[in-house]
Amino acid sequence: MRYLLSLCLLPLLQAPAQAADPSALAGGETTFTGRMDRQAFSHPAANLDLHARMDFLLGKAIFEKIWVPAPASTTASDGLGPLHNARSCSQCHVNAGRGHPNVDNPGNSASLLRLSVAPNTDAERALAQRNGVVGDPTYGTQLQTFATAGLQPEGRLAIDYEYHQVRLADGTRVELRKPITRITEARYGDFHPALRSSLRIAPAMIGLGLLERIPEHRLEALSDPDDADGDGISGRINRVYDRASASYRYGRFGWKAGHASLAQQNADALNNDLGIGNPLYPSAYGNCTARQSDCLRQLNGNTAQQDGLEASAEMMRVLEFYTAHLAVPAARTEQSPQARHGRQLFHQAGCAACHVPAHVTAADPDNPALGEQRIEPYTDLLLHDMGEGLADNHREFDAQGQEWRTAPLWGIGLSAAINGNHYYLHDGRARTLLEAILWHGGEAEPARNRVINMSEYDRTALLRFLESL
Repeated sequence: MRYLLSLCLLPLLQAPAQAADPSALAGGETTFTGRMDRQAFSHPAANLDLHARMDFLLGKAIFEKIWVPAPASTTASDGLGPLHNARSCSQCHVNAGRGHPNVDNPGNSASLLRLSVAPNTDAERALAQRNGVVGDPTYGTQLQTFATAGLQPEGRLAIDYEYHQVRLADGTRVELRKPITRITEARYGDFHPALRSSLRIAPAMIGLGLLERIPEHRLEALSDPDDADGDGISGRINRVYDRASASYRYGRFGWKAGHASLAQQNADALNNDLGIGNPLYPSAYGNCTARQSDCLRQLNGNTAQQDGLEASAEMMRVLEFYTAHLAVPAARTEQSPQARHGRQLFHQAGCAACHVPAHVTAADPDNPALGEQRIEPYTDLLLHDMGEGLADNHREFDAQGQEWRTAPLWGIGLSAAINGNHYYLHDGRARTLLEAILWHGGEAEPARNRVINMSEYDRTALLRFLESL
């Protein structure tokens, strides 16, 4: 079967030629250098061999699979959670790109609402140590806005906005907006009176395997939790529970670095967003709680063919391979003198203190395409205090409400080309890159103020640089 598939898809499996300019190769030898269109985030690492590209295609099929409720005619596709946020991974990560707030189309679940309460008992504190958060007693750790036949969704997510203006030094006024979320049509009773919530959009999927292979000693060298060097930047490592090793490791993935591995990030999303049981999160009912008895009485998709689960270990392996090997598109900085000037301003403003440009990945005999690559993701993967303006009061392991992981910047200028998405930051509040910068507070406030005080010429150059990444 694989042989026949490889013959049919051989033209698609050929590695594209590398760019002549090494400075453009943001993902090292994995970098995609072809056409920067809607599929620019969907290509395999350029240095994968033909056999590895077959695993990539199998993983892509899992990523794009439309799951259905059990029982179904095929055991490979049934098991959709009785309550869920999406029916496929690609529904949120359209073309492997970022999501957006669903204000215009409530049926589009490219955003979701995290739910939590403060742990008050020993049992809740133990749960927080393992899962990072304690969910609402009735609704769990996120609002499920869809349901299978015979059940009601948990509720609807409504988003309103508060607006204010920021005046730049040259007199330009920029309107900022802050989302105010409301849950309407709650179907399963009252929420906890001290409920905490956090609106999140799906992040882009490129370069995740490379980020996972940045050595731990590199993160340790970059961290400075007590600001020992006095530069005002105090990045912290989030120590999170890793289910595969049953130990605490350095968090790398998610808006608050809540997962240590890509495998666990995938498994968590599959279980909580789609309700698919898998080896790391075996519940066939996803985020359904003990108080949602009707949900727990629904049929599930656990079968012997899937290791007694809804998604087998092999299915999760190829999904991990796919998500780890999505290539980073080539940067375009050197093509523009304006962008080159913007790179200098990026460093002068202090942005690179957190958005650290370059790293070298560790050797990995099991995934040789990802190992020993010089990459430019523009992140330190650390938690930083971003100020009260961005705080959500939602804790994840050691991450406080005002702390967020430094988001990688590679590919950010292609967001609109991928899926027409111009929304930035964890909740999509920023409609432009300038708005995203102006929301930076806390440790990033000095850098933001330098941008506020730039001339229009320099500010435009800075934005052109970001758009070139």
